[in-house]
Amino acid sequence: MRSCCWSSPWLSHILLAEGSEHILLIKGKGSSSISSDVSSSTDHTPTKAQKNAATSEDSDLSMRTLSTPSPALIFPPTSPGFQNGRGSSTSSSSVTGETVAMVHSPPPTRLTHPLIRLAAKQQKEQAHIDRLPDQSMIHIFSFLPTNQLCRCARVCRRWYNLAWDPRLWRTIRLTGETINVDRALKVLTRRLCQDTPNVCLMLETVIVSGCRRLTDRGLYTIAQCCPELRRLEVSGCYNISNEAVFDVVSLCPNLEHLDVSGCSKVTCISLTREASIKLSPLHGKQISIRYLDMTDCFVLEDEGLHTIAAHCTQLTHLYLRRCVRITDEGLRYLMIYCTSIKELSVSDCRFVSDFGMREIAKLESRLRYLSIAHCGRITDVGIRYIAKYCSKLRYLNARGCEGITDHGVEYLAKNCTKLKSLDIGKCPLVSDTGLEFLALNCFNLKRLSLKSCESITGQGLQIVAANCFDLQMLNVQDCDVSVDALRFVKRHCKRCIIEHTNPAFF
Repeated sequence: MRSCCWSSPWLSHILLAEGSEHILLIKGKGSSSISSDVSSSTDHTPTKAQKNAATSEDSDLSMRTLSTPSPALIFPPTSPGFQNGRGSSTSSSSVTGETVAMVHSPPPTRLTHPLIRLAAKQQKEQAHIDRLPDQSMIHIFSFLPTNQLCRCARVCRRWYNLAWDPRLWRTIRLTGETINVDRALKVLTRRLCQDTPNVCLMLETVIVSGCRRLTDRGLYTIAQCCPELRRLEVSGCYNISNEAVFDVVSLCPNLEHLDVSGCSKVTCISLTREASIKLSPLHGKQISIRYLDMTDCFVLEDEGLHTIAAHCTQLTHLYLRRCVRITDEGLRYLMIYCTSIKELSVSDCRFVSDFGMREIAKLESRLRYLSIAHCGRITDVGIRYIAKYCSKLRYLNARGCEGITDHGVEYLAKNCTKLKSLDIGKCPLVSDTGLEFLALNCFNLKRLSLKSCESITGQGLQIVAANCFDLQMLNVQDCDVSVDALRFVKRHCKRCIIEHTNPAFF
């Protein structure tokens, strides 16, 4: 049987309607168009068709026919296979050079190909995940971030209804430097306000950290639509200003957790003027913020800190890392109004000195966490204030405070016996003597950093290891410590992770 070339000039167009018994042959060169209706009795009655009768839809179907297997067998008029074929299922032509098709009625779809039968069977079978009850699906969806949850809502109608269940929208978490956060927040809040017009009663947490395209417009949307907001994190969003933060604080009275670290334009936390007038003179007590992170807010000054303290009197966690303009005066204002602070960080605030430590010591036993890293003006005098009045201190980071000596460590060890974490790295005046006081008084010590302490030797480490059995982390990088001392620590503190720079110890 001789095959027919599809690109032959004698064949202009062949249209096979899949699943039907109709075939249209458009003439080759020098012949007329022929339309064959194939009935169940395989009788063929040729009829004429107008030229160019095929529509664009037919053209698309014909192109698909040319690239896929077809039930039609194409033969030239002199083909033996045509002459000896089944006469009841053939159509002949007496026109010379005309292309003739022998067509068999296509079998039912279920018999055409194993892959087609398999696909049909899979369509009838329900997906395993669709068999789960709604509560299980909602529980699974609860682990997805906001963008993935929105994608799930586009799968099907059931997933759409489940993905927008109010219980899944207590938190909005968006990340990415290129995302249009203002528009995303507007769309999400509008959808969440459908059941309760203009108000998202379920939304309690919004985290858009690192979204640099966030502006005051996005924060204003949150302030207007989320009166039950309790937590807001916008760290690294340097385009927001004081006015937007004031709107959020004023319109979200339940806000407790605020992270504006890296927002260099934010210099203060306060109520708007309108809210202050309504709540005067007790409006300062209306801000319920307890956790405030203003790390890297370089423009924050003592006056701004004074305003923050006067309005946020319920603060328990305050982080002012690298707020380089803060001085001892700002800490004095802070201690006047915020007497419930448990955690305080003034790391890299180079103008904070021993006088600031005297003010911080007024927190007394309420203070549990203190970071004064790289505050070069703090000496043993400031450490003595803290040790005397803050007896329940659990964490102290004094790395880089080069004015601290063994006497300061002695005061600390004898008064803060419940100390669990201590960082006195890069304090060159601390030696084995200070470690001995530490080991004999702070038995609950779990984390100790002595990085770059030039006066520390293996003898001091052995004393610590022999008394602090619960030690879990020890940093002795850039210290002159022998391998034997490190092995001694490992034997006595089996759970301890040792960070070192000695290549002989492994």
